[in-house]
Amino acid sequence: MDTTPIPRPFSPTLPDRTYIHQPNTIKGNKPINIGHQYSLLSFLPEAESTQNIPWSIPLNSQRVTSGTNSIAVGVDQVDTVLHDCPAFEKEQLSVLVADSYYSQRQFLDALSKQSNLVLITRVRSNRVFYCQPPITEETNSGRGHRPWYGERFDLKDNATWHQPDESVQINFTTRRERPVQLNISAWHQMLMRGTKEYPMHQHPFTLLQVRVTDEQSQQLWHPMWLIVLGQRRNELTIMDCYLSYRQRFDMEHTLRFSKQRLLMNSFQTPDVEHSENWVQLTQLAYIQLWAARDLVEVLPRPKREILSQKNSSFCHT
Repeated sequence: MDTTPIPRPFSPTLPDRTYIHQPNTIKGNKPINIGHQYSLLSFLPEAESTQNIPWSIPLNSQRVTSGTNSIAVGVDQVDTVLHDCPAFEKEQLSVLVADSYYSQRQFLDALSKQSNLVLITRVRSNRVFYCQPPITEETNSGRGHRPWYGERFDLKDNATWHQPDESVQINFTTRRERPVQLNISAWHQMLMRGTKEYPMHQHPFTLLQVRVTDEQSQQLWHPMWLIVLGQRRNELTIMDCYLSYRQRFDMEHTLRFSKQRLLMNSFQTPDVEHSENWVQLTQLAYIQLWAARDLVEVLPRPKREILSQKNSSFCHT
C-alpha cells in the first residue's frame, strides 16, 4: 500500500484540490504541491513466479478527498479487498507491507482485528517502544491497575535495548560484486503506547532491526527498523518479513511506469469524476500488460543499434 500525488497546480476550476507531498530537488524548497492524492493497494506476486521481475498488480485505487486522510482510506481498501476479492480466501495468510506513514496507531489498531492479516511497516529511528511488563506477585494480587507497559525501548538509544530474542546473519554479494553481511535482530512481544481510542497495549508486535555491514564489520547504511504486527505473525520467519518488505519497492516501479508510459498524471480535466476514471483506466491498462506477459517475448535491441538510430535522427534533424 502507498499513496501517490497527482499534481494539478494549473487547474483552478478542478474541485477538491489540496496540498500534496511532492519531492523537490531544490534544497530549501518545501516538498509540496497542489492537486489530488490517490491511495493504491497492489498485489505483489511471489518473486519466484515472476523471475524477480518487479510486477505490482493494482487491486484498488481510491482518491483521498480533502475531508479524510490516507489512513482511513487505506483501512477501507484493505477491508474491501480481503472480503470481496476472490483471490484472498477467508483463512489465507495475507501480508500487507507499507512505509513508515502507515505505522500510526489508527492504521495498526484498525487492521489488527483481521485474523488472517500480518502487517509489516517501517518505523522512524526516533520512535520509542516498550517491553512487556514483568509478571510479579503484586501484579497477580488484584490490587491496583495492572501495568500495561514495561521498560522503554528507545530506537535511538542502544543503552535501552535488551538482548534480541532472535538474530540472523547472511553473507551475500551485491551487483557490483561487493561482499556484505546482512544482520537482522528481532525482539518479540514489543508494545507501542496507545490511547483510549487505540489501545495498542492489546496488540504486541515483533520489532526488527536490519543492518548491512562490510567485510570490516563497518556499517554501510543507517539501520532500518520494521514492526511485524498480527495474530499470525509467528508463522513468518524474520527473513520472510525482511524479504516481504524489501519487495514493497516493486510498487515504485509500477507508479513510475504508470506516470511515464501510461500517462496517469497527464490527463487534464476540470471534472473530478473524469480524473478518477482516468486513474482507474491506467490501472486497468497495467493489468492488461500483466495478463499478457506470457504471450510476448522480451527482445531488447542491442545498444549499438540504438546508438546508430539516435545518430541518424540527429543528422536528419
